[in-house]
Formats: sequence, C-alpha cells, structure tokens
Amino acid sequence: MTFLLFFLLVLSESRADSFEEAYSDLEHYRTIYISENGPRLSVDTAQPKVISQRGGNATLQCKFNRDPSSPPNPKLRIKWTKLTSDYLKEIDVFVAMGFHKKSYGRFHGRVHLQDAGKNDASLVITDITLEDYGKYKCEIIDGLEDDTAVVSLDLQGIVYPYFPRLGRYNLNFADAEKACRDQDAIVASFDQLYDAWRDGLDWCNAGWLSDGSVQYPITKPREPCGGKNTIPGVRNYGMRDKQKERYDVFCFTSNYKGRFYYLIHPFKLTYDEAVRACQKDGAQIAKVGQMYAAWKLLGYDRCDAGWLADGSVRYPISRPRRRCSPTEAAVRFSGFPDKKHKLYGVYCYKSDN
Repeated sequence: MTFLLFFLLVLSESRADSFEEAYSDLEHYRTIYISENGPRLSVDTAQPKVISQRGGNATLQCKFNRDPSSPPNPKLRIKWTKLTSDYLKEIDVFVAMGFHKKSYGRFHGRVHLQDAGKNDASLVITDITLEDYGKYKCEIIDGLEDDTAVVSLDLQGIVYPYFPRLGRYNLNFADAEKACRDQDAIVASFDQLYDAWRDGLDWCNAGWLSDGSVQYPITKPREPCGGKNTIPGVRNYGMRDKQKERYDVFCFTSNYKGRFYYLIHPFKLTYDEAVRACQKDGAQIAKVGQMYAAWKLLGYDRCDAGWLADGSVRYPISRPRRRCSPTEAAVRFSGFPDKKHKLYGVYCYKSDN
C-alpha cells in the first residue's frame, strides 16, 4: 500500500512538471476575463396566439433583431417548424436562406414569408386545415448565433365526444385518430377540451386526446363521474398505452366550405337509400363533424332525425322546445339503428369544390 501511494505521488509530480514545461509560455495568461454585452441576436413575437378557422389564412408574427455592429449575413437562415402535440418532435414547415426558400410536406404551396421588412420572419399560412392547429417555432440562425420564439395557431370550432357503432370504449389511439378523421375532424387537444369544458361541455365517458392522454369534462359532479362531492373540472386518467387500451375519443372540427342540409324526401329511408338520395342530389351523406359544425358555428336547427355517414342517427337543435330537446341546445343522438330500417330522413353535405 505504501509503495502504491509513493508511486502515485511521483506520477502526479511528474505530470505536473510536464504540464508546466509544455505550457510555460502561458504563465502570464492563466487568468482570462470574458465580457458579455448581451445577445447579438434576439427573436420575439408580437402576437403569441393567432386565431383563425379552417379554410382561412393566418399570419404567425416573428421578428428578429441583430447586433447593429454585425456585418450583413447572406447566409442568415429562417426556419419554421411545427411542434407535435406531445412536444417530442418538430415537423419542418418552411426554410428560407437568402433567395432560397422551401416549404415542406402538407404545407407545400400554402406557406410563405410576410416580408414586411428586413427583420421580419413572419409566416403566412393559407387555406388552413384542421391539422394546422398547434404550436409553431420560429428559429433564426445567424452564424453561431440563434434564437427562437413560439406562436400558437388556434382554430374556431367545436369539440364533440365520439364512439363508433361497436359501442363505447372500443378505440385504441390509432382507431380514435381514424374515427375522427372519417367524421371530418381531428383528435382534440387538451386546450380545446378545456375550452369546451369552460363553455359547458359535460361528458362522463373518458376519451383520447391528441397528446395520448385520456380525459373527460365534468361541469355537474355526480357519483358515477368521479364523485358527487368533487369539484367540476377535466378529469384526467393520464397518459395511456396507445395500442392496448381502449376508450372513446374527443374530436375537434371547424368551419367548412360547403352546404349542410336536411334532404326533403317524400318517404323515410334505409341507410343505403339515404346514401343514394344524397348522391342523386349532387351531394354526399353528411358526416358527424359537419353536423356539429353546422349546429355550433351556424346555428343550424332541425327537429328531424336523419342518417349520417357513420350509420348513426342524429338531429341538431339550436332552439330548445317541447319534443325537440326541451332542456338544452344540443346535437341529439338516436343511436346506431339497423341500417335496413325505413324510419329516418338524411342529412347531406355539398362541398363548394
């Protein structure tokens, strides 16, 4: 043990001697002072949240300031990305460097820079889709300097609970995404569900949200829904297994470019007859999301139960009255009846395109 300690001591001294010899010319320069005069590049947004609607346009504000003493940089790069709902990934949207500009994926041809000044990096998005909802990152890269700002794009619309003909609690996450997409919607975010709860949405069945969590909104606490003596709120099951676990889903939809209407027909229809009747009228059988959008955003009101594309029967009531949702404005659900029953009319949708 004594020999080992002696060996280490000699080794340490020899290395110290070697260091002094190798760097003896730095003897008078071992204390280094660094002066920090603040960032040479800063990025900010005058409007951290922008509200638009499907089919509309939006400008995501982003401006940058460079150190006035810095020379012009022809390779300064402006990069816009979209954050996924779980914030784990970034999706490329647009990149510009000098005269070179490129848009990516489903944003191709729909995005460009506002170019309102030499320090303006604001992004214009046209013909907005449901999938455009979310948070966007503006990043400026100026040589070794870079800075970012985040802007949220919100959409006017409505959140609605959904389950398919199979019944409640039958959707894994991928099924939930497809179910909403098939009904002209996307899986709602927590922020969208929270806003809907504040607007009065009360639903006692847990459903998927876009971040992979499962939650449900309660405005009137009661025993089967988290407890009678609990406070109102959005009940949270947390993040769930997207493949194995099954729940309902909360969908979100927004304005549409078309006409939603109840088809006047001389007699009641089976489901197949309803599909053909809409086609004969130059339209298609309406989807659940289109009915909710017409009801919420346009005040559509009709006290006639009618087939929809998923095989359900529903009717929208904006003006509560006797025999037609007497207690509240709502989209009334009559279930998933046998498609061969000649008991209902049909709601159709005719796109402007």
